[in-house]
Amino acid sequence: MNKRDFCKTLFALAGATTTRLSFAEDTDAVLHEVLHTGVLRTGAVAAAIPYFEKNQKTGEWEGFCPDFARSFAKSLGVKVEFVETTWGNAVLDLQSRKIDVMFGAGPTPARRKVLDFSNPLFHNTFTAVCRKGVAVKTWAELNQPHMRIAVDLGSNQDAFATATLPKAQIMRFAQSSEATLAVQTGRADCQVLVVLLAAPLLKLQPQVGTMYIPDPVSTSDVTAAVDKTVGDTLLQHMNAWIAGARAKGEIQADILKNMQNLVGIPPARFPSQVKF
Repeated sequence: MNKRDFCKTLFALAGATTTRLSFAEDTDAVLHEVLHTGVLRTGAVAAAIPYFEKNQKTGEWEGFCPDFARSFAKSLGVKVEFVETTWGNAVLDLQSRKIDVMFGAGPTPARRKVLDFSNPLFHNTFTAVCRKGVAVKTWAELNQPHMRIAVDLGSNQDAFATATLPKAQIMRFAQSSEATLAVQTGRADCQVLVVLLAAPLLKLQPQVGTMYIPDPVSTSDVTAAVDKTVGDTLLQHMNAWIAGARAKGEIQADILKNMQNLVGIPPARFPSQVKF
């Protein structure tokens, strides 16, 4: 029996032989388990640069989300265990307690029904990646009946475009790469993407078009997610860590470091409007 299973058994026996725990104490069991086992389990998504990337030579997880996880775990005095998942499966992994926390999650309305979210780790700026011949300064210029806007279905980009560009033709694709191809082939005029996806895209495929940050500058919160049954204590610890890390500039430093190391984009390449 490993240490984590032993602790689960211990908690079960304690519950059977003592008075029933209050709801608050019961829902704080995840934090208790993390502290007793000395391990924080967090999801990791393969090839999700710059959020996550597994180094094929060392087997180590890189990217700013693993950096966040290690820093938060250090604040708790525990180690990190990375469990490979996908963005789509992360919700189920949290609910089944396969993982304790998922860094890099967006608090969409659908996810809020089953998950709780930390305060923002950072703010990801929305951009418009437009084909040659299309240049924009404002979102209002894109909010026109003749404008064809590509997004990946169900994403933060989809939600933002739907709310901000109601007059435009919103073209929804199953994958972000399909939306990019629509711009590249002229079937769409622009793709709405957050800057941390748009910048790597254009680094690798500059022929797709040009990135614009239309006014008013708009952002999407990037957070850490936990299952709703976890309770408040773990989130309180996390929010305290986030406040400290943001105040010291560690969050932005981790983002910019990974953008340069994993994508090859130096800090000076980010437009002045981008504030993490």
